[in-house]
Amino acid sequence: MPTIETDDHKALREAVAALGKRHGRGGDTEQLWSDAGKLGYLGVNLPEEYGGGGGGICELSIVLEELGAAGCPLLMLVVSPAICGTVMARFGTDAQKQQWLPGLADGTRLMAFGITEPDAGSNSHRITTTARRDPDTGGWLLTGRKVFISGVDIADATLIVGRTEDARTGRLKPCLFIVPRDTPGFTRRPIDMELHAAEKQFELVLDDVRLPADALVGDEDAGLLQLFAGLNPERVMTAAFAIGMGRYALAKAIEYARERTVWNTPIGAHQAIAHPLAQAHIDLELARLMMQRAAALYDAGDDPGAGEAANMAKYAAGEACVKAVDQAVHTLGGNGLTREYGLASLITAARVARIAPVSREMILNYVSHQTLGLPKSY
Repeated sequence: MPTIETDDHKALREAVAALGKRHGRGGDTEQLWSDAGKLGYLGVNLPEEYGGGGGGICELSIVLEELGAAGCPLLMLVVSPAICGTVMARFGTDAQKQQWLPGLADGTRLMAFGITEPDAGSNSHRITTTARRDPDTGGWLLTGRKVFISGVDIADATLIVGRTEDARTGRLKPCLFIVPRDTPGFTRRPIDMELHAAEKQFELVLDDVRLPADALVGDEDAGLLQLFAGLNPERVMTAAFAIGMGRYALAKAIEYARERTVWNTPIGAHQAIAHPLAQAHIDLELARLMMQRAAALYDAGDDPGAGEAANMAKYAAGEACVKAVDQAVHTLGGNGLTREYGLASLITAARVARIAPVSREMILNYVSHQTLGLPKSY
């Protein structure tokens, strides 16, 4: 497993970093999305035959990390090309690929992803959004609720995780459906968040939403395989998001520690300031190595190996990000809480990587019983 980036990856990283620097923190997110799409960065993981770059999650994670390090991460990169684009490329019909992938690749179309429910939380087996066949049309009827779904208002459609009844066993099994934004019965309500982000969070209600038969993505009997084909990239990309944010905060702190002088000495010369920043850098670099491993395993088609590594990468990156942001704010002291330096808002934002898309406690559960073979506590 390579741990040194190729020349192509280095070139991609430098080019995206330059784009991020031009936009910077607090810029126009829509314009950044458009520019990144025109340059081919949004679809770098999607097949070339549909306008993508022919790369993988490894390349897309570089894009998100570098934009984050410049202070302008794009949350919808996690959702639209990474989750939805990957699922569509791997399991969509030819017609679905033709309809969606070119737009997802160049950024002119967006797709949201709906899995979380009010009463299911981390337990995806308790999802109650159900899909049943419409006997009159042969299509589908979807009923249920979703919460904390990002960017539904700007997405052309949402990839909804529902459940259908297995005719053989009577049990419910997961399936994925494309629900266009303005479909009758598909309503959204913004969730009032203290976290300030360009992408809003929504609660969704599906009230007998009627869909055509071809709204189903992939095989009705391969739901779990298709679902985790999207969830593993989501974890890798969340790690990239967190690492980028941590790098941004750390860079601000390092710059300040070099310039801020007390008693004729830059504060960065003192080990009490320098060592915590060095530790934060080490933690971010270690998290990046695990993220790169997870992306490489996924792109190589090793889904089980990628699942373990992606969970570990997400955990490590979330912890490293929170520590880096905390230390950055602490390094600046009172200035770390001012709007001028732009770090205080990251205190809340950094915690997202610990919570979403899966909590650190659930990752520890996964590692304890899937990797270590310990019995479940639930």
